[in-house]
Amino acid sequence: MTLKLSPYRNEPLTDFSVPANRQAYQDALQKMRATVGRTYPLVIGGRRIETDDTIASVNPARKDEVIGYTAKANREHAELALEVGWKAWEDWRTWDMDARARILVKAAALMRRRKHEFSAMMTLEAGKNFAEADADTAEAIDFLEYYARQSLKYAGAGETYDFPGEENRLHHIPLGVGVSISPWNFPLAIFTGMLAAPIVVGNCVIAKPAEDTGIIAAMVVDLMHEAGLPEGVLTYLPGLGEEVGDYLVKHARTRFVTFTGSRQVGLMINENAAKVQPGQRWIKRVVLEMGGKDALIVDETADLDEAAAAAVASAFGFAGQKCSAMSRLIVVDSVHDELVRLVVEKTEKLTVGSGEQDCNVTPLVNDESFEKVTRYMEYGRQEGKLLTGGSTDGSVGHFAQPTIFDDVQPGARVAQDEIFGPVVAVIRAQDFDDALRIANNTEYGLTGGVFTKKRERIERARRDFQVGNLYVNRKITGALVGVQPFGGFNMSGTDSKAGGPNYLEYFLQLKTVAERF
Repeated sequence: MTLKLSPYRNEPLTDFSVPANRQAYQDALQKMRATVGRTYPLVIGGRRIETDDTIASVNPARKDEVIGYTAKANREHAELALEVGWKAWEDWRTWDMDARARILVKAAALMRRRKHEFSAMMTLEAGKNFAEADADTAEAIDFLEYYARQSLKYAGAGETYDFPGEENRLHHIPLGVGVSISPWNFPLAIFTGMLAAPIVVGNCVIAKPAEDTGIIAAMVVDLMHEAGLPEGVLTYLPGLGEEVGDYLVKHARTRFVTFTGSRQVGLMINENAAKVQPGQRWIKRVVLEMGGKDALIVDETADLDEAAAAAVASAFGFAGQKCSAMSRLIVVDSVHDELVRLVVEKTEKLTVGSGEQDCNVTPLVNDESFEKVTRYMEYGRQEGKLLTGGSTDGSVGHFAQPTIFDDVQPGARVAQDEIFGPVVAVIRAQDFDDALRIANNTEYGLTGGVFTKKRERIERARRDFQVGNLYVNRKITGALVGVQPFGGFNMSGTDSKAGGPNYLEYFLQLKTVAERF
């Protein structure tokens, strides 16, 4: 019987202005705090494997507090994961599509019931405030619900034309076993989406979460198995990228690789996956999302107050630790001074502190990010005029002030490099054409935005702004699954459009069967 699901709708966000909702979140924080210090083993097939070496997950707001530990996989574990995965695939690939989809729908229901618990763990492990964590959880639920529905269109034969005396069918078949290497900044949503998509269409996944956020990933793996996922279909393999990640990317038995992270690592994965290893029988499928240097253009016709609010939200949400975050504000000369005044005014009202305190600008994830942002703040002083912020405080946690540099040249380091922190370069443009030229003067192409009331400029941006996700007269972060399929081109990745109608095709191959009667 074909699975019947209600029409897709995005998971509602929690309104934290309601006291009962805030209290529910605080209760979830208390519950998750009771789990602090636990160790989470590898999950390979039906085995939970503890290791001598572990990876500590540190609270970025209290860097002397360890939230918990994950087992640390090695190459032998990676080899075992591939063996188990291919064995599980022999059965999993034969399941009906609707049967696999039901597992995703069940997982979404389970996550929805424990929504605040998943969010609260991200507050502790990744430093997210209430709204940022809640949106992350809602997106994870969306991925499960959306991909479950999208998979059903691949259950039947693809479109072919009739031919006399023959039956011709076009079938979508799964690839096999692949590896998912996910980031720390959306440790629930992206981790979930990157494994749910290939799994629902019949593949097996070895999931290697980011070292900083392995605990929330372990919670997802447990939930997927609770929802009915057979053993071996999903492997939980925390470990170092340069060890198990690199080993799996290069391995002859890895069929596909999905990765979200930095440009440097993504290009290395792309290069290594392209090299054919002894015994390899396929060209590996690679799906990459590698970040951006995202710009918001504001012209002289824009509503400046709305533009300023959008700029601040786009730049400093989750301390700018989003690949979609605005890090370049390009302003037409005639409104530059007023727009920048409003942006600085709104920025200086933001609070800096922990996610548990529900502050606006929460900590950077780790020492490496803290040191990088500190370094780029110094570059900014050399390359522009500091308007606000400009300092970091690592005494307790990894905190950085929301920072704005004005009078930055388009080719400056702070205007070209992905900083991944709360640092904005303001660039003055002569006019809209100049602004668009500056915006496109980057190797990335992920998100961008335009604030203008001129229709011809909106249409020009639609055609010529070289980004995968363009936003007009709104903030440039917060893409919704199924509403704004997300992904960029150029050095931002393969433009695979996660949460879009064609994403599942990356994990399928086509087989034509013709039988003459």
